Amino acid sequence: MPHVREKQWADEIAEEILKAGAGPHEISTGISPSGEIHIGNLREVITADVIYRALKERGAPVVLDYVADNFDPLRKVYPFLDVAVYEKQIGKPLSEFACPCGKHRSYADHFLEPFLRSLEKMRIEVKVYYADRMYKSGMLVPQIIQALKGRDAIARILEDCTGRKVEDTWSPFDPICQSCGKMTETTVRGFSERNETVDYVCVCGGKGTVSMRGGGKLTWRADWPARWARIPVTIEPFGKDHATRGGSYDTGERICREVYKAPPPFPVAYEWISFKGRGELKKSKGNVLSVHRMLEVVPAEVLRYLVVKTRPMRSIAFDPGLPLLSLIDEFDDAASQARDPRALKLSGADQFTPVGVPFRHLVNVVQMADFDLDQAIVILRRNGYPVKDEAALKERAGYAVRWLKEFAPPEVKFSVQRTPPPEARDLDPLQRRFLARLAETLRPGMTGEEIHALVYDLAKEVGLEKATSAFEAIYRVFLDQTKGPRAGWFLAFLERDFVIDRLKTAGAP
Repeated sequence: MPHVREKQWADEIAEEILKAGAGPHEISTGISPSGEIHIGNLREVITADVIYRALKERGAPVVLDYVADNFDPLRKVYPFLDVAVYEKQIGKPLSEFACPCGKHRSYADHFLEPFLRSLEKMRIEVKVYYADRMYKSGMLVPQIIQALKGRDAIARILEDCTGRKVEDTWSPFDPICQSCGKMTETTVRGFSERNETVDYVCVCGGKGTVSMRGGGKLTWRADWPARWARIPVTIEPFGKDHATRGGSYDTGERICREVYKAPPPFPVAYEWISFKGRGELKKSKGNVLSVHRMLEVVPAEVLRYLVVKTRPMRSIAFDPGLPLLSLIDEFDDAASQARDPRALKLSGADQFTPVGVPFRHLVNVVQMADFDLDQAIVILRRNGYPVKDEAALKERAGYAVRWLKEFAPPEVKFSVQRTPPPEARDLDPLQRRFLARLAETLRPGMTGEEIHALVYDLAKEVGLEKATSAFEAIYRVFLDQTKGPRAGWFLAFLERDFVIDRLKTAGAP
């Protein structure tokens, strides 16, 4: 019986797209780089990339692009910006003023460059369109002319779809004032199709004529469908806010057909990724988790798998704390046992080889090794883990180290004390007796489970009322704290001579 490939949501979308036309296809994504581009934005690009892969598998000619909306104006001074420096830049295009660190060509590039490097790390290949270059090169002049001539038609579509009537002075084009540099305070007074120019006045008192080649840009609801028509775009993923009734896709679909005389793209709406405990990821609220920062602590294939395994209109609650350990181990289990192979393939993780050590274990082992990754490998091998690829294991352990420094809650962190902590002298006689008996009864080769059971037995034998007192004694003499990782497993992974010597010293009367 022939093998039937399990369908994934991207397969369903690809087949629906191809029913409407064989192509060529262009999938378009994009974001305004007004701040850190966060993992919430990443859902759009991964969704597009997965559809791109599904179409390519079916032999369809397809291109994946990313439009960097760097010609958008700065809307406000975000929480991460210096008010004194950036308040005067409000209303100016992001590509036209300096970046926060002074190392990039513009403010927009400061946020774009790390994001584009992150896409490379995630093996997402995109054709990049920079909005400022699209406008300055004249690429969008035909659509600007169509929009200006079709101003009344666009106004009517906006009113039909949103119920809101635009002001009499409204225009689908925002000129950049040559006096103050802002595009949010200008009013169009006329235009010349022949000269490709627009006349304007500005609230600052400035007035003049600008070229349609970089002298301004279309407003968002006119700009988005203009790109669809000009590139042209046949497929576009977008957030659920644009998919609502009267949203940007509703108006864009009609503007594309009626004003730009082009078919709109196939829509793929998606839900947000929320930052668990802090709501939706929004740079306007300072509530962001940048993609490049996240890729320091989460392997790229795991982030891709998280998005791919979830249907686009299902929300994803992302928690970089303890639940992240479960997510990474879930991915490793799926990869090692070939579960959900279609999701693994579409996420580009089908060739990933698991290192054979649960991420939760690595988090503890790197701390036992005092963050020495060579020593971590020694500990793993001593405890029966067949480390076949040291480089791969060190790479994964590096993620554990960075997670501990960035996101680990205090209760997960510990440091093995190389000399007995002074506070160990405060143990009561029964706790000392327990530690002495543990030193006497620990046998070579005991497993973590066996040691854990032994702790309970010895606590009862020496007369400790609660087993928690026994565990506390272990943590205090090894970690100088009252809590820690599972004690039996912890002791099994430490060097035996070190454990016995510390127990004898701490258990002495």
